[in-house]
Amino acid sequence: MDANESVVLKLFVVGVLINALAVRELSASDSLNTDPTPPRVRKACNESRLQWEVEVCGEDFKQDMTHIDPQYWCNLTHFISEYYLFTLCTETKSHNVNCYWPNPLVESYIIRIHKHFFSNCTLEQVVWIDPPEDTLTVLILIPVFLTLAMIALVVWCSKRSDILA
Repeated sequence: MDANESVVLKLFVVGVLINALAVRELSASDSLNTDPTPPRVRKACNESRLQWEVEVCGEDFKQDMTHIDPQYWCNLTHFISEYYLFTLCTETKSHNVNCYWPNPLVESYIIRIHKHFFSNCTLEQVVWIDPPEDTLTVLILIPVFLTLAMIALVVWCSKRSDILA
């Protein structure tokens, strides 16, 4: 065994020992509590109160939207902060009455808000047309030829493995 192999072997052994000590010291098995935790009792969702709370959020949103010109209701940049506050309000109120968010009740109210304010915001349908045949042919043939070239390269390299090794 030459000197370099001996040094590498010693470094390897020292590395394994340091790793074993570090893993043993950092292990959480000593302080791990394996007792089962009792399930958290979740209160029932108070849907009638949630309905009232969401209505309050909606009224605040409607009041905020009166300050925005209706011609800008389809441009999100004009009312993003109001909409954010509305969403945050519904989320907070849902959690306050022990309900998940989003939930069907809140979603239906948000849909009503959308129908009231944003029903005329649908964009005209975009009509998609096929690209010209020359463009389509190029877009199809490029991946085909790249695939064939890669296959040829792999075959060529596998035949020349004795030289490349």
